[in-house]
Amino acid sequence: MEILVTYDVATDTREGQKRLRKVAKLCKAHGQRVQKSVFECKVDDMQLERFLFALRNVIHEDEDSLRIYRLREPYEKYMQELGKKLPYTLRDPLVF
Repeated sequence: MEILVTYDVATDTREGQKRLRKVAKLCKAHGQRVQKSVFECKVDDMQLERFLFALRNVIHEDEDSLRIYRLREPYEKYMQELGKKLPYTLRDPLVF
């Protein structure tokens, strides 16, 4: 399944800045950044549960906000992209 993860982490303290980096690192491990605090991720059910568990252990629920949206398939039918395009998508084959 494809999900969209958005977050807003309070960064007015050094600890908050550290949490922000940890959240971004977790998101990057599961998908690609499409905007500063927005990631598109492709996960199965188990990966999603592990991802959510890890995120819950990083954020402070009274200060930070995360939203996870399941993207409706077929993705291309329900998404419009305006402006600068990403160099690749999650559906593109990776060539090393």
